[in-house]
Amino acid sequence: MDIKNNILETIGNTPMIRLNKIAEDIPCQVLAKVEYFNPGHSVKDRMALAMIEAAESDGRLKPGGTVIECTSGNTGMGLALACIVKGYGLICTTSDKQSKEKMDILRAMGAEVIVCPTAVAPDDPRSYYSVAERKSKEIANSYWVNQYDNPANTLGHYVSTGPEIWDQTDGKITHFVVGVGTGGTISGVGKYLKEKNPNIKLWGADTYGSVFKKYHETGEFDEKEIYPYVTEGIGEDILPKNVNFDIIDHFEKVTDKDGVLITRELARKEGLFLGNSAGSAFGVVRQMKNQLTKDDLVVILFHDHGSRYVGKVYNDDWVRAQGYM
Repeated sequence: MDIKNNILETIGNTPMIRLNKIAEDIPCQVLAKVEYFNPGHSVKDRMALAMIEAAESDGRLKPGGTVIECTSGNTGMGLALACIVKGYGLICTTSDKQSKEKMDILRAMGAEVIVCPTAVAPDDPRSYYSVAERKSKEIANSYWVNQYDNPANTLGHYVSTGPEIWDQTDGKITHFVVGVGTGGTISGVGKYLKEKNPNIKLWGADTYGSVFKKYHETGEFDEKEIYPYVTEGIGEDILPKNVNFDIIDHFEKVTDKDGVLITRELARKEGLFLGNSAGSAFGVVRQMKNQLTKDDLVVILFHDHGSRYVGKVYNDDWVRAQGYM
């Protein structure tokens, strides 16, 4: 019998799907690595499990402990699955710009959710980074995962996502495109792919209000680049250690408006009900199509499922209120 012992054994081996109607004006094949087929409906299941198992192996996480993490939602969901199976408590801090669906899902999975203000500096004691760190010091037998600087985040993608993409394309991939937040996905997948073929290009989707693009191009951390934005899950006002700027070839900024509208377009043209960052990732390819040739093979990683964004991206009233349509 083909039976999984628990939900964690269903993580990975997600499908590669060709994009058709939405990519008609792109000169080459465009494929989507659709990560909502993971049990927690996002790519973050992979690194969440990797980070938990790394902490177990070196003793940072002990039986009966409490896992603490600052999350935009998806990493929290992946951690929730691991904590349920392995018997840990979970506290998630998140920012108030995240969708209500994400917070409700985390609570439904047994997590305590602490909502923190978005429009504060990362080192402000009210930020979701600071609250998570403080909780880890206050609570005995607890472990702050810190996905931004945790090397197991990148390693999880190096050993799973990268090899899957290489094998599914028979090594013919020429460009890998993904939204960048913690940096684990682009850095882990990118490291694996460039070891296989150093000519593969890594393009990161960034957003206006984030520091990544300017820092990558100039080496300057410009606080004037930082301001609140709508897009969830990509861009940062900090420089996570998991972002390997040395192997990333280019960051492309996509507007909040384009990210939302292209996400809706993917649903209607391809039947892919995706999260907010998917529109930004495809927006990179659309904006840079003149750099592609008919012989290229582009793989875009789509992070998560649209069910987390029903009240925002897929809500006409919300979209109109933003001035997007």
